[in-house]
Amino acid sequence: MPVFGTKSFVYNALPARVIFGAGTRKNIADELARLQCSRAFILSTPQQTADAESIRAQLGPQAVGMFSGATMHTPVDITERALQEVQASKADVLIAVGGGSTTGLGKAIALRTDLPQMVVPTTYAGSEMTPILGETTGSKKMTIRDLKVLPEVVIYDAELTYSLPAALSATSGMNAIAHAVEALYAKDSNPIVSLMAIEAIGALARALPVIVKTPADKDARADALYGAWLCGTVLGSVGMALHHKLCHVLGGSFSLPHSETHTVMLPHATSFNAEAVPEALAPVAALLGSDGPGKGLYDLANRIGAPVSLRDLGMPLEGLDRAADFAMEQPYWNPRVLSRDAIRGILNDAWHGRRPTH
Repeated sequence: MPVFGTKSFVYNALPARVIFGAGTRKNIADELARLQCSRAFILSTPQQTADAESIRAQLGPQAVGMFSGATMHTPVDITERALQEVQASKADVLIAVGGGSTTGLGKAIALRTDLPQMVVPTTYAGSEMTPILGETTGSKKMTIRDLKVLPEVVIYDAELTYSLPAALSATSGMNAIAHAVEALYAKDSNPIVSLMAIEAIGALARALPVIVKTPADKDARADALYGAWLCGTVLGSVGMALHHKLCHVLGGSFSLPHSETHTVMLPHATSFNAEAVPEALAPVAALLGSDGPGKGLYDLANRIGAPVSLRDLGMPLEGLDRAADFAMEQPYWNPRVLSRDAIRGILNDAWHGRRPTH
């Protein structure tokens, strides 16, 4: 029986061009020509400088500058520093090489300049497929949705993920799965997005255990990148809920690492919402071979050696009350009614690393 039946829905396809495969970074110059651009400014984190330098060398004189200071949660002061260098270079296009931190910086600059963006992902973040930007000022992270920050071109090259450490692959993949899980019960969910979300969760659930055991497995790497692309697509297509709100609070206000925080919080937020939308989350449990979606996600994290407690990420126990208060400020829509006590309980379970009940 169809999940949606005759229910009405709206599906908005986003105008992004995707090139997927192995060795596809060789197409960067052709894609610049297609965009009618010739002065590329390359962005990366300090850890991904080598990949960025390789692309800079590949482009030769078409690369007019590079900034390797991207960092987590897109701090506004870092954006302003990079923006000065971009403007001085007279660049006509941005190339973000890396994960969510670099993609976020590119989006923040595009928001201020309207420069076209090309993203070359090296992790499974998925943010390259979304018109969403989260920026941090002080201890507060604010999120906006604007087509102005949607990258025009995304080049997925599985070869660039071969050297991604197993531990980072695990948390980056769980972060991607979080997008797909929340898409299944989103306020504006639709059957097209649900199909992509289920396919994505299945691909990553298959690939991540193989990658952790055999990091050089090319088929698993391609499968994970494919899943991450779909996860990013659904993240950009529908709204998110409690899980993402909690992660934005914990990352922006307590400087917790991005993908690790998503990994820890996902089983608990999913378990909480499973009581309200069991049918929507039933495919998650089935894909993970579990009797509950939250339980299955927790067990997957354990299986791939990913963190399962906020305590292990450095979250102070005394900060949970403040985090619960922040989460109730401008809360995201959620399928289950929220209360401050409920959120405090979720955070407490996540801090201790308890296995969820659903």
